[in-house]
Amino acid sequence: MSGALPKALEIQRGPLQAEPSDRVVMTYDARLLRRKRLTTAGGMSFLADLSEAVSLGDGDAFVLEDGSLIAVEAAAEGLLSVTGDHLPRLAWHIGNRHTPCQIETDRLLIQRDHVLARMLAGLGAMVAEVEEPFTPEGGAYGHGRTMGHDHGHSHDHGHDHGHSHAHSQSHTHVHHHGGHSHGEEEE
Repeated sequence: MSGALPKALEIQRGPLQAEPSDRVVMTYDARLLRRKRLTTAGGMSFLADLSEAVSLGDGDAFVLEDGSLIAVEAAAEGLLSVTGDHLPRLAWHIGNRHTPCQIETDRLLIQRDHVLARMLAGLGAMVAEVEEPFTPEGGAYGHGRTMGHDHGHSHDHGHDHGHSHAHSQSHTHVHHHGGHSHGEEEE
């Protein structure tokens, strides 16, 4: 094949109005991108070359230069299914760790994390490993991503905490994400 790869310069949010010509199956982490070479289920390669990093949802589509659509499909991946008598309480503890969470009527789904699994089991949850597509809730305003900030194991994301993780007193973190910052109160 000669010439440059077809490019996708924009996305279309689902539900789609036109039938896609192909699909690309992607994990949750892979669905956050700006520029990347992708291969469709049908074997066609194209270049996603978006103006900014975008979080893609299951059912969105890449719009190729010729106007054709490549649908985005959430791939099955290793998750934890969380069930129990007090799902709202369990969801609160998951959210307090800024962990992406898919909220369903009778269970919560999160990415596999042995520290969170232990914490949730300690709170009375039943935790089981599953392989399913992951489509967690968006950010506080219904879109975007919650940016991870776990306190369970070592991490480095560009700022100094300057505190222990005993959480015996209230403190504030200031995070810088994508050109803006926000403070978070923790107990």
